[in-house]
Amino acid sequence: MVEKKKTKVNKLGRKFLFGGLLLFVVATAVAFIAVQKSLLQPLSVEDGGLRFQVESGGNLSRVLRDLEQQGAVKLPRLVLLYAYWREQTAIHAGEYLLPQGTNAMDLVDRLHRGDVTRYRVTLVEGWTAREALEQIRAGRNIVQTDAGKSIEAAAAALGLEATNLEGWIFPDTYIYRSGTTDIELMKQAHERMRNVLNEEWQQRSEPLPFDTPEEALVLASLIEKETGQPSERDEIAGVFVRRLRKGMRLQTDPTVIYGLGEGFDGNLRRHHLRQATPYNTYVIKGLPPTPIALPGREAIRAALNPKDGDTLYFVAKGNGYHHFSATLDEHNRAVREYQLKRRADYRSSPAGGRE
Repeated sequence: MVEKKKTKVNKLGRKFLFGGLLLFVVATAVAFIAVQKSLLQPLSVEDGGLRFQVESGGNLSRVLRDLEQQGAVKLPRLVLLYAYWREQTAIHAGEYLLPQGTNAMDLVDRLHRGDVTRYRVTLVEGWTAREALEQIRAGRNIVQTDAGKSIEAAAAALGLEATNLEGWIFPDTYIYRSGTTDIELMKQAHERMRNVLNEEWQQRSEPLPFDTPEEALVLASLIEKETGQPSERDEIAGVFVRRLRKGMRLQTDPTVIYGLGEGFDGNLRRHHLRQATPYNTYVIKGLPPTPIALPGREAIRAALNPKDGDTLYFVAKGNGYHHFSATLDEHNRAVREYQLKRRADYRSSPAGGRE
């Protein structure tokens, strides 16, 4: 009789245990579904999305509290627990944009990946370093520093003398995050130029009438300023290289204009060609002391791999192209044809191209 009672009690206990386990499983499942539903619920983000900034050193808990205050996140502690469970509590500084429809899971993923808003700034071939610095400082959400207030200050921040910054900024499109400083981007563009110049220097043809990458950069800047049509770069380079070999003055107008600085009013006159400056290649022999503009990779490559030939002169034809000549007589005839009798539609660069 006692054994039967024990058996009955054990069966009843197992029923209660099973029932309790079943209730726990159901409750857990319901709770899980409720939590998942909450995490998948779109955040309170208006049309156009929500922008917010995560400062350097910020943590997920602080970000979630800030978003709660803005009304975007309703259960910050739950979101934080979810991030701990996913091991995604580490976040990145920067500006974020949460589009409408973003849920808490998306938010945690974005913060953990560092899916920040990125901006771009474009530096154009043929610009001066001063123009490049101005463009960078005008970039959206760029932090302007005292070190970027002038070319002299920027050069000092990069460890250069002021005159040595000209030409040493690589023209390209740069992607950056909100909060990037002007000097950080200048440094990136400067290092890029050094790398590109080194790469192209390793592929140079021999022999050349100069010995250093720095001189190649100077020549490349002249080529960049004289080129209206990309297909002419290596031929213009050939003219300059042959003139250097023969000891002829380069006689290129952009160096005169650069040497005049702010005194140039946009109209190059004959007396300017005789005005002595360190850059006027109608007066000085050889290369000017520094680059006069930002040369791109193709101009650098042309300077280091000039086209063979016998031409020593070129003159703009007025349609963006040049006429190349081997003799002074031929050149003078071309000058009379293309320069002294300019058409009304005269252009120094191709239609739609760079002026």
